Amino acid sequence: MSYPSGIDLSVVPSGTGCTDCEEQGGWWFHLRRCAQCGHIGCCDSSPSQHASAHASATGHPFVQSFEPGEEWFWNYATEEYYEGPMLAPPNHHPLSQPVPGPAGRVPAGWERRLH
Repeated sequence: MSYPSGIDLSVVPSGTGCTDCEEQGGWWFHLRRCAQCGHIGCCDSSPSQHASAHASATGHPFVQSFEPGEEWFWNYATEEYYEGPMLAPPNHHPLSQPVPGPAGRVPAGWERRLH
């Protein structure tokens, strides 16, 4: 089966948490995985919204949820859910990783900081 440009089945995730939050000392609510390059970014409910910023900066339109039990894709170009293929594992962050995360950096009252 052929998939659209913007989905690479061979690329592994860039890590287990939001790459940008890790570099900047931030925190995230949920994680999204770029289906083209594997960049892990935080969701649009997170304070920094790194996944959509990555899509905007790179033109990579597809993300997949990087949360356990979720397999859905989102297409930023069309703003629609997308039925996508199985990407290279792992397909979610470690089960031991807290949500929100990472452990030790989530502030008290984090719920009020969500978008």
